[in-house]
Amino acid sequence: MFKGATNKIKGKYSLADLAQQMVGGFLLAGPFVVTEEVWRLAENITLYHTLLSFFIVLSIGYGALYKADEERDADKERHFLGVPLRFISLVLVSYMSVFVLIMIFGAYATFGADLKIVIKVMGIASIFSMIGAATADSIF
Repeated sequence: MFKGATNKIKGKYSLADLAQQMVGGFLLAGPFVVTEEVWRLAENITLYHTLLSFFIVLSIGYGALYKADEERDADKERHFLGVPLRFISLVLVSYMSVFVLIMIFGAYATFGADLKIVIKVMGIASIFSMIGAATADSIF
């Protein structure tokens, strides 16, 4: 139980951290993937809105990991191409959890969506997936 807290202070990233992110990401992504209103919204937004949502996802993730948690320092964590590994996994988890749920539930077929709409839905739902993943990573 206290191992995760120790990892946070030392800046180590472990499989347990990834598991926490996945639980939070899937937990909050699920309701948005199966909601018709999200798919209708995605039909009516532009790719510009989707790009903007990507930057919102990045901002929420980075802010939750490194600005809201004073014990965590991005400079002291392991990096890949200059980006903290924990942050990379958080972004991947937020988008991949949405994508996996879309595929598992067959939501794209249910709502008659093409790839463009699926990408837009991923942009919308990933905002909430990121909130869940970042919260789970920060709390535990």
